[in-house]
Amino acid sequence: MNKAEKLLNRLTVQKILSRMEDRGDPQRAKDLQRYFKTGPGEYGEGDIFWGLRVPEIRRLAKEYQSIPLSTAVQLLHSPVHEARLLALLIMVGAYKQGDVLLQEKIYHTYLGNTRFINNWDLVDLSADHIIGAHLWTLTRDPLRTLASSKLLWERRIAIMATFHFIKKGEFSETLRIARMLLQDSEDLIHKAVGWMLREIGKRDQTTEESFLKTRYKIMPRTMLRYAIEKFPEDLRQRYLKGKI
Repeated sequence: MNKAEKLLNRLTVQKILSRMEDRGDPQRAKDLQRYFKTGPGEYGEGDIFWGLRVPEIRRLAKEYQSIPLSTAVQLLHSPVHEARLLALLIMVGAYKQGDVLLQEKIYHTYLGNTRFINNWDLVDLSADHIIGAHLWTLTRDPLRTLASSKLLWERRIAIMATFHFIKKGEFSETLRIARMLLQDSEDLIHKAVGWMLREIGKRDQTTEESFLKTRYKIMPRTMLRYAIEKFPEDLRQRYLKGKI
């Protein structure tokens, strides 16, 4: 990238951030900082919010859909949560519309910047649309690498990326990653795995129960509750009471 391109990128990012800050809601920002656990020692420690709503960020993503990937990456490096979400939504849109070369570039850019995809909403709104979509016809080894990561967000990316496969009727990779994360120490992983198991069950309860019956007594309680949330109440209670 030459100096002129760098300057244009910087000016574009400054313009976008200025617009976002002007549209922010200070009281909502305070509420979001509590909701996303930004206090000392919490998973979102130090994250900054301006108080924009997701539909407004989606509108901005459509407006700025044509910006270069390098500009989106600069937004992704912002300390402001909504700016990072905007960058990811732009990348999701670019991936869907892009050719094979652009999709490959976005995929690798995403994996190279996971430290900035550092809250559950950022992962959940992007992982299956980029990582899952890209790996649909390729080896799934990168998911297993992510699932083995020490970084919480990479492990969440691993399981959430498989949502793409679930939507297409393939459950095996989700179950494989779920087995890897069965004893994870993080509540946010328990919730994500349980959610994906529930999504399998919505499409094929027999497959979900086949997984649960040999594991429900050892999986974290939160994971189980999420997984069986849509079961008939009598069946749900039998799982909760260990009577399956």
